[in-house]
Amino acid sequence: NYKDFQAKPYYFGISLGLNQSDFKIYHSQDFIRNDSFSLAQGVTGPGFNLGIVTNLKIGEYFDVRFLPTLSFAERNIKYVPPGEKSLALTRKIESVFVELPFQVRYKSVAYHDFRLFLIAGVKYVFDVASDSRSRQASGLIKISPTDFQFEYGGGIQFFFPYFIFSPEFKVSQGLNNVLIYNEGLEQSTILEKVLSRTFTISLFFEG
Repeated sequence: NYKDFQAKPYYFGISLGLNQSDFKIYHSQDFIRNDSFSLAQGVTGPGFNLGIVTNLKIGEYFDVRFLPTLSFAERNIKYVPPGEKSLALTRKIESVFVELPFQVRYKSVAYHDFRLFLIAGVKYVFDVASDSRSRQASGLIKISPTDFQFEYGGGIQFFFPYFIFSPEFKVSQGLNNVLIYNEGLEQSTILEKVLSRTFTISLFFEG
């Protein structure tokens, strides 16, 4: 099976995945002076992905991959008042991302009908469900709808007669500060920088 697919210069497929997303929070100098919150932290939320795969083979061991994906995710920021954990406030941010990842994949030597691989790449992300421009959200901390992220991960390819099945895990780390600063909102002023983070497990079907 491996030899049949190895002869193809390119192929296509689909992907299904589950993700866990959160924010990496950096506090500002105003956080030390504020009396309202003793802690601001990112809280992980669940999600899932649906994607299309375009794979171009470059030599024996490398592929270039383009994987436009629709991703549903939930990320939260939790604010804890001093000594009152039960009164914590949570800003829930539910997103629908259009993701455009470009990846390079390095593949090991095949053993019978499977082989290991590593991936690395970058992606552009746009949140079509963002409330960053909504007037109704004027009293809430806002997150930018756009982001650039670096990705890395790995997985295994299994070669069947009619398709390639590949379970894969990857980590996505935001490169941009996605916080939309609001000097009139204390929940915003106590934060200096907010970065996106996502862990994804995907199943690929290609052929």
